[in-house]
Amino acid sequence: MSAVSQAAVVAASQAVVIEGPGEHRLAPHEPTAPAAGEALVRVHASGICGSDREVYQGNRPEGYVRYPLTPGHEWSGTVEAVGAGVPHGLVGRKVVGEGFRNCQVCDRCHEGETTLCTAGYEETGFTRPGAMAGTLTLPARLLHVLADDADLTAAALLEPAACVAAAALKANARPGERVAVVGTGTLGMFAVQFLKAGSPSELLVVGTRPDREKLSRTFGATDFRTRDQELPADFDVVIETAGSATAATTAAALLRRGGRLVLTGIPAAGAEGLDPTELVVRQLEVHTVFGAPPEAWAHTVRVFGAGLLDPLPLVTHELPLDEFAHAIELVGSGDPKVGKVLLRP
Repeated sequence: MSAVSQAAVVAASQAVVIEGPGEHRLAPHEPTAPAAGEALVRVHASGICGSDREVYQGNRPEGYVRYPLTPGHEWSGTVEAVGAGVPHGLVGRKVVGEGFRNCQVCDRCHEGETTLCTAGYEETGFTRPGAMAGTLTLPARLLHVLADDADLTAAALLEPAACVAAAALKANARPGERVAVVGTGTLGMFAVQFLKAGSPSELLVVGTRPDREKLSRTFGATDFRTRDQELPADFDVVIETAGSATAATTAAALLRRGGRLVLTGIPAAGAEGLDPTELVVRQLEVHTVFGAPPEAWAHTVRVFGAGLLDPLPLVTHELPLDEFAHAIELVGSGDPKVGKVLLRP
């Protein structure tokens, strides 16, 4: 504990605890002093996404959640203390952090594909305590340091942005190519921003919500269509973010022969998949994304720091921890006025 700063003794606070599907409580939270190689972060904000609803409702696949649990995998905060072996200069820095607790020694980890770690699935907010609490203690190696003047409310959305960054890197869109995004939620709006940064000749957004056209164009879209409208084709790159049963087929239909498709959405069980014959005959290049490896996180932090990523327009609600149940309802309400919901410890 010699490397732990005096800030390690922080005031007790509260944490959301999900005891099991449909059961939660607000419990006293005592910070966990960082062990060797760890850091203690004072949480500024924690975002809620569909995965958190799955955890609360009991729909998370077996092996991908461990009850009782403090959720929260999207977060931002400030380092308050560090354990032995961690540079003391981290104390006081604004940070975000990766969620996957990879082993660091398997072949996949050595390749940088930490989300494919063969040691098994462990992730902050799902199998390990998350950020819907006053503090979060995690391996310091997972932290990404932000600029001193970074907006921590905006930074709380960098986890979903990193997942989209992984998709953008796999898509490898080149300047002047025709690109498209299917889906107009948080991930879709981040995909628009990442693709816009690559200077496409055309950037189409396809969704089910006409009210998202203005925001899509603000972020750089050159065209907006709903799925019931006639859709163009011959795009070089399409990133799918909707996760509905038809989103993948809609995305594939937008591509030229030999085009590149990246799927990020996870539809409900039993959804119809892509036709393998069509994939082969059209020679489509298909990638998928589950989580974000370090490369995608680093890319996201750089783009955010350069001012090319603007998460704040996506935030519509900021609530205290004791309104967790209301926040979960908002996220699943389908209300077009509800965007990203943040909890503030």
